[in-house]
Amino acid sequence: MFPPIAPNYILKLSPKNLILLAAFLVVSAALCVAYGYFVEPHRLVITTQTIAPKGWPKALDGYKIVAIGDIHAGSNGVDDAKLRRIVAETNALKPNLIVLLGDYVSEKNETELRMPISEIADGLAGFSAPDGVLAVLGNHDGFTCPSCIKKEFPRVGITVLDNTVVPVTTANGARFRVIGLPDHMQLTYWKVFSDNAKRALAPTEGQGPVIALEHSPDILEVITGDYLISKDLSLILAGHTHGGQVRFPILGAPIVSSSYGQKYTRGLIKQNGVQMFVTSGIGESILAFRFGVPPEIAELTLTADR
Repeated sequence: MFPPIAPNYILKLSPKNLILLAAFLVVSAALCVAYGYFVEPHRLVITTQTIAPKGWPKALDGYKIVAIGDIHAGSNGVDDAKLRRIVAETNALKPNLIVLLGDYVSEKNETELRMPISEIADGLAGFSAPDGVLAVLGNHDGFTCPSCIKKEFPRVGITVLDNTVVPVTTANGARFRVIGLPDHMQLTYWKVFSDNAKRALAPTEGQGPVIALEHSPDILEVITGDYLISKDLSLILAGHTHGGQVRFPILGAPIVSSSYGQKYTRGLIKQNGVQMFVTSGIGESILAFRFGVPPEIAELTLTADR
C-alpha cells in the first residue's frame, strides 16, 4: 500500500536542487537558441505529400510538382551556396513542374537588401522541369522592387505570374491551368480580387482543372465559397507562414503570419471543396531563427480523383 498523500502536499526543493533546476533550464534554453540559429536554418529537407485534387484527370495521375516558398535570400542560412543547393536538389526530384511561391528577398533595412535581386536570380538559374518554372510574388517582394523580380527572373527561365494564367499541356496531351495570383497585401475588396481572377481564367475555360499559386494561404477564403474563381479550381499552393518558423512540441507555433491563427500554418488543408498545400518555406524574416520547422522543398505528387 502507498502512504496517503497529504491534502495540501507541496513539492519542496532544497536550495541546491533549485539552483540545479534553474541551471538546467538556462542551459536548455541556450541550447535551443543556438540550435535555432546555428543549425536548423542551414538544413534543407524534402517534404513529400500525395494530393488527390478534385477533378484531377487519370492521364495526369502521378504528376509531380515541386513547391518552394519564402526563400528570403540573404537571411540566416540562405547564401549563394544554399540557392544552388535548392536548384540541385529540386532538379534531382525530376518534377514535371516547379512553382516558386514568393518572398525571394530579405531586407537589411528599409533601403537595402541582404542579397541583390540579380544575384538571387543567378542563384536560382538552372531549374529544370518539362512543364516549366512558374513564380508569384510575395509581400516582401512587393515592399521592395517587384518590377526588378519581373525583369530578372525571366532572364534565368522563371516565368513570373501576376493575375496571369498559363495553360499547361503535358507530353501525353493532358491539360490543366495554372493561375498566379497577386499577393494578399494587394487585396482591397474580396469581390474585386475574385472577379479579376475570373476574368483572367475566362479565355482558358474548358482547358482542364485549375491550380492557383498564391503567396498567402489566407487567400483561400477569397477565391472559394461565394467568391469561387472557377468551378474547376482544385488546388491552391501557398507559403508565407514559414510554418510558424518556431514550433514547439504540443504547443505548436506561438506566432503564425496569418489572420486565421494556426489554421493554415502548413501542410495539406481541405476546405470549401478545395485542397490547399502550404509549404513552410526556406528562409526567415523578422527573427533569424527556425526551430522545429526546418527549411523545406515540398515534393507534391498529384493523383487522379477517385
